Amino acid sequence: MSKTTTQSSNPEFDSLVPNIPYTRRAFVITMLGVGFALATQPVMAETVIKTGTDGLIAGEIKVPVSDGEMVAYRAQPDLGADFPVILVVSEIFGVHEHIADICRRLAKLGYLAIAPELFARYGDPRKISSIQDILDNIVAKVPDAQVMSDLDACEVWAKVHGGDTSRLAVTGFCWGGRITWLYAAHNPRLKAAVAWYGRIDGVGSELTPKYPLDLAAQLKAPVLGLYGGQDQGIPLEDVEDMRAAIKKAGGKSEIHVYPDAPHAFHADYRPSYRKDAAEDGWKRMQAWLKKNGV
Repeated sequence: MSKTTTQSSNPEFDSLVPNIPYTRRAFVITMLGVGFALATQPVMAETVIKTGTDGLIAGEIKVPVSDGEMVAYRAQPDLGADFPVILVVSEIFGVHEHIADICRRLAKLGYLAIAPELFARYGDPRKISSIQDILDNIVAKVPDAQVMSDLDACEVWAKVHGGDTSRLAVTGFCWGGRITWLYAAHNPRLKAAVAWYGRIDGVGSELTPKYPLDLAAQLKAPVLGLYGGQDQGIPLEDVEDMRAAIKKAGGKSEIHVYPDAPHAFHADYRPSYRKDAAEDGWKRMQAWLKKNGV
């Protein structure tokens, strides 16, 4: 199969996107749907936060990437310009209603928020009812290097479309939390990051060679890690190991643990939602972004 790379239409920003060749493949996801991912049903309607689009420009965009166009969700204020930019990285469920709403919440705060569909080449996790199938048949096929390149491409899109990428941040949840740590070690232009319960340690592979614990000394932007003390998938020992590694490296990153919170405590559409921890984490995120100039 042929391999190709695609540069942006603005040569000033071509150097920002790694010229990484990937096998050209059809993008499985070419449009974003509406609603919540099938694997998250039934949705906890009584706790779901619904943010409207009044005062916003919000909806689907297409981001030029190394091998075509990647669909993403964008939200920003409808008046003004030069908004600080936040890249939003989804859980394993892709860019479904919860992630779109987070973008709208951030846009209400004055940010240009972009959530790329990073699984677009491999399948649509929103349409699969089994979490294990999503992990085995989609997530396991996604190379970290490609994710980093795709996020870089979102930075380029934001720059070309009026975002102030000198004030660039990233935040992510679960799978996206791990990616957030990795991106903070990847992009020297990043100013701040907030990782929500992202996996810290694991066994590396060809596609996912490093974990946050491996990269603690290489973080190029300060990361705020938000974790649950009752998370059955992320041992507190890993959290403490990450704290120690950050301290040893002399880094400015911090980790906050909510002792009684489980994994996915910010996911207001799931039974794991913990309102107090989620709201406190949101406030901490805002303070972290402002503290670091975003």
